[in-house]
Amino acid sequence: GSKGNIRVIARVRPVTKEDGEGPEATNAVTFDADDDSIIHLLHKGKPVSFELDKVFSPQASQQDVFQEVQALVTSCIDGFNVCIFAYGQTGAGKTYTMEGTAENPGINQRALQLLFSEVQEKASDWEYTITVSAAEIYNEVLRDLLGKEPQEKLEIRLCPDGSGQLYVPGLTEFQVQSVDDINKVFEFGHTNRTTEFTNLNEHSSRSHALLIVTVRGVDCSTGLRTTGKLNLVDLAGSERVGKSGAEGSRLREAQHINKSLSALGDVIAALRSRQGHVPFRNSKLTYLLQDSLSGDSKTLMVVQVSPVEKNTSETLYSLKFAERVRSVEL
Repeated sequence: GSKGNIRVIARVRPVTKEDGEGPEATNAVTFDADDDSIIHLLHKGKPVSFELDKVFSPQASQQDVFQEVQALVTSCIDGFNVCIFAYGQTGAGKTYTMEGTAENPGINQRALQLLFSEVQEKASDWEYTITVSAAEIYNEVLRDLLGKEPQEKLEIRLCPDGSGQLYVPGLTEFQVQSVDDINKVFEFGHTNRTTEFTNLNEHSSRSHALLIVTVRGVDCSTGLRTTGKLNLVDLAGSERVGKSGAEGSRLREAQHINKSLSALGDVIAALRSRQGHVPFRNSKLTYLLQDSLSGDSKTLMVVQVSPVEKNTSETLYSLKFAERVRSVEL
């Protein structure tokens, strides 16, 4: 894909009560009055600046952020595959950006609403079906979140038709026709995610959540068919585990997360610099999304950061990841 196919934006969450008080909770992030692609971080007394495609301050609304991604969302109607990722440490706002709240929905809900209205506008010439699947990847195991009972491990396969598209035999697909349908799907996915794991927030920060929207169209007059996929991904928390703090299952989770996030970084960097070999198979996440990251597909990463002093090491790490994904290291 061309360089323009990968956009990286940052979104800074507001300071909250949970951040506490005192020097640790002071604001360490500032913005550039003249340039909304620059973010400044004060890390251990040293100023560091990063340039991304766009930076959203805590004042930015859900709609502001969605405006930045809506052209990508609608391109799946024209047969493009799209990936939108939220990356960042636990508590930096990834789930707020992707799911939002009932009063203030995030990208997932807004994307589906936009697809419904766009598809209705074209209904005289084209016939469309929109289906959704929901899955999570936890410790390199792919789970269906919409299945009636807990699945065996799902496997990723290449379509036998030579299209290069991937599919997951046994992954539930629901056809959706209205916002009500989506809400049901979201509720069902959440229930499935919670029943197996008692503390949802603890668990969800350590698994990647994927909402996969497939838009299939038929041109009524010519019979021409298109298929586009929109992958909406709330990634596992990117925080690194302290040398001493983690053992046993915690350490294993962290190792799986680190491996898949660095695999994602490697894949995007390889695509960016047009390397011959792109290491898609190094993680379930990158393998599952292979057909939506390569070719003329489009990718956008929202890097979520906390503004406060005590998180500056993780914020620095996230912004370095963002910068690496954005710039080619030739």
